[in-house]
Amino acid sequence: MDNSAAISEILSYILLSLGCWGVFRKCGIPVVWAFVPIAREYYLGLCADRERDGRNMAFLSISMNIISIAALLMQNNTELEMLLGITALVLIIGKIVYCARVYLGLTKVFNRRKRWVFLFLFFEDIVLILWGWHPAFKVDENLEHLQKTKAAEGLNQDITGDSDALTININERKVKDFIRTKTLLRDIHMVIPKGHMVLLLGGSGAGKTTFVNAVTGYEKADAKIELGNNDVYRDYDKMMYDIGFVPQQDLMRVSDTVSATLADAAGMRLPTNVHILERRKRVDEALEEFGLSAVRTSLAEKLSGGQRKRLSIAMEFISDPTLFFLDEPDSGLDGIVARGLFEKLRAIADQNKIVIVITHTPDRVIDLFDDVIVLAKDSERTGRLAYYGPVSEAYGFFGKDSMEDILRSINQKEEGGEGRAEEFVEKYAEMIREKVG
Repeated sequence: MDNSAAISEILSYILLSLGCWGVFRKCGIPVVWAFVPIAREYYLGLCADRERDGRNMAFLSISMNIISIAALLMQNNTELEMLLGITALVLIIGKIVYCARVYLGLTKVFNRRKRWVFLFLFFEDIVLILWGWHPAFKVDENLEHLQKTKAAEGLNQDITGDSDALTININERKVKDFIRTKTLLRDIHMVIPKGHMVLLLGGSGAGKTTFVNAVTGYEKADAKIELGNNDVYRDYDKMMYDIGFVPQQDLMRVSDTVSATLADAAGMRLPTNVHILERRKRVDEALEEFGLSAVRTSLAEKLSGGQRKRLSIAMEFISDPTLFFLDEPDSGLDGIVARGLFEKLRAIADQNKIVIVITHTPDRVIDLFDDVIVLAKDSERTGRLAYYGPVSEAYGFFGKDSMEDILRSINQKEEGGEGRAEEFVEKYAEMIREKVG
């Protein structure tokens, strides 16, 4: 690279950095990222409320740099140079597409016409400097992703339960997301007695799956989870047999018979020191418990939707767990079949067990539940506890007549909700402080 080219590269870097600095400052993003190539493209996507597009821009930039280095190293290989050239062209086209999407998002943030996108594509650094530093270009303060409201004040203290309950104290659950750290859950504390059937309610992104994974120990959080006198994290090798999880999708070989499916489940779900005769006994008990004895020799693929779902539950029930989680067990089932399935879950809870269920149609079976856990996204898009307690009291707490209306009240406004998550997180925390304080 000659001196003129090097000077051009340096000047381009400085101008682009200055432009991003100004835009980031107006959007409330740390300006230090304006000087970090590739990372600043991701944060431009965040500023434009196009995080995924920004991430793709950054990924394509990395790929283009790798291709450039490879081309320098392979200058004497004509065929490889041609292949790298074609690859680079595809990457450039892809980056242009994602750049256009991000800049289209910025036109909305700055309340400008979409035609600015073309100027961005040809004069990126100059336009960014203009938008970032000229006082006439202001961000739309009504856009939710740019509002810097203070997150709701939660309980922020552990609670204790008795030896016959599930005690959950989750301080936070964080993950590394590309180049930044995201908090998925924070400040969730509750005690669930045995014998209770609990509804887990929350909108998209509220952290329901993360909550389940944290409580079961599948993905550990900064938390203390106790089932009775046992610590789920510390004693995971033992506790894993006392916790059952039934996913939304049935995980079974459809070419196996019902009894063979349960026999395989017994081999996986029971400790290795359990005698084979005891395993056979457990299989027979599960068949009887879930009304599958008559179809024990039938192939799983021949079962009805309700029978297959009962088989999925029986596969977890084989180890006789104290704690059951079920993710949308009524998915794809009609009302009558779904009702029968939930009545079966109610009967399991009545055996001094804890059953926690996620369902998108809770109101048709809400009379079978004891309690409801309501998770909501706060202003920082972190899953928070907006309510935990009896179903009958939840209606008064939220001032609503149905679970669907409760969910609508805590959902963000762009999701068609009322955007009152912060209000109920603080209201619930204050109610618990009064009870324990």
